[in-house]
Amino acid sequence: MTAQQPTKTTCPYCGVGCGIVAEVAASGKVTVRGDTNHPANFGRLCSKGSALGETVDLDGRLLYPEVGGRRTTWDAALDLVASRFSKTISEYGPDAVALYVSGQLLTEDYYVANKLMKGFIGSANIDTNSRLCMASSVAGHKRAFGSDTVPGCYEDLEIADLIVLVGSNLAWCHPVLYQRIVAAKEKRPHMKIVVIDPRRTATVDIADLHLPIKPDGDVALLVGLLKYLLETNSIDRDFVATHTSGYAEALSAAEVLDGPTIAERTGLSHAMVQCFFDLFVQTEKTVTVFSQGVNQSSCGSDKVNAIINCHLATGRIGSLELRRFPSPVNRMRWAGGKSAASQTCLRRTWTSGSLRTASVCSASGNRPQWPRAPASRQSICFVLSPTAASRRFGLLRQIRWSRCPMRAMSRWLFAIARSWLSLMSARTPTPYAMRMFDCLRQHGARRAVR
Repeated sequence: MTAQQPTKTTCPYCGVGCGIVAEVAASGKVTVRGDTNHPANFGRLCSKGSALGETVDLDGRLLYPEVGGRRTTWDAALDLVASRFSKTISEYGPDAVALYVSGQLLTEDYYVANKLMKGFIGSANIDTNSRLCMASSVAGHKRAFGSDTVPGCYEDLEIADLIVLVGSNLAWCHPVLYQRIVAAKEKRPHMKIVVIDPRRTATVDIADLHLPIKPDGDVALLVGLLKYLLETNSIDRDFVATHTSGYAEALSAAEVLDGPTIAERTGLSHAMVQCFFDLFVQTEKTVTVFSQGVNQSSCGSDKVNAIINCHLATGRIGSLELRRFPSPVNRMRWAGGKSAASQTCLRRTWTSGSLRTASVCSASGNRPQWPRAPASRQSICFVLSPTAASRRFGLLRQIRWSRCPMRAMSRWLFAIARSWLSLMSARTPTPYAMRMFDCLRQHGARRAVR
């Protein structure tokens, strides 16, 4: 066996997107190092990324398909999945089946999985664990910009004069970005860092100001900041008039908050709040970074929009050098809100041109329900995974794959679709479904060659 050429790829863990270089020795051992030319990490890796090579082995992996705990062939396993899906759909409709996929899939694999579920099967029942992490942020950005587009880049963190970290423990959760900020602060000691977090995390070690806010007090603090920007004449009125809409409604919602109310809802002293407000007002180059402390909340989208509103008010959107965000829509939307006492929140969807604006809905929102099997029947779950970590969950039946690297998932989804199509004699696919299957077939063929 001869050694292979190094392969450049991406770390699959926290989402920073660190570039790595993997090398396979003649013995089969895999070593991993940071890619010094990658713009996300420039060679840096955290402890998890550095240990990636240790995860590439056969320990704990199944080496063949199993059905009900017994070894079987690939054809039998794939045909079983296809036949059970077909039978369930013929009896209960396409919404009776669902795919729950991983947040660690590659973009191409997400594409194939969505084409299979939405285009071929005809159901929207596909979800991932990514929703818990990012759905609130996506909704907030769509409200504000009409697109899930984050107007910033990593380089902004190194040239900012003020970084506001909201619900983000970068030191533990995104160590490489934390290291970049630490290095930037050492080079530019005048850089200020504010951490807004109920806990004193490891990230607070580099903070100039820590605001130990009450859980879910973020909206009150940031709406209070918006009001303070108005009171101190810190609004970029030209930017607001030219590039935004909904300004008056947002300020109307902010007017209900006074100093004592902010202190009560945030649990912060007046001196702490005033120090933060003054830093934000006085610092032109400001970047706000938020993470799961904002997203994973029943009011996460409102927190996101409260943050964005403060940047819209001051025109601090996009690159710190340009200060202007080249929005994909004509006008960016302000997110307003009712008072907390009303127990409701105003949820505005993205508005541009003919796009609709939502009305008032309950704070809990209307959550879609997963389809349920009849009470007299048991649900069946098929597990497509390279590991044997989840052996039994009281499921009627499982199929587990092994030697299935994450990049090969699309091939197995394509194989299921192909096997399924051969069993569709009782149900003629629509022309649209056939076009989607053609996309799957072409995509799967490309993936198989790689």
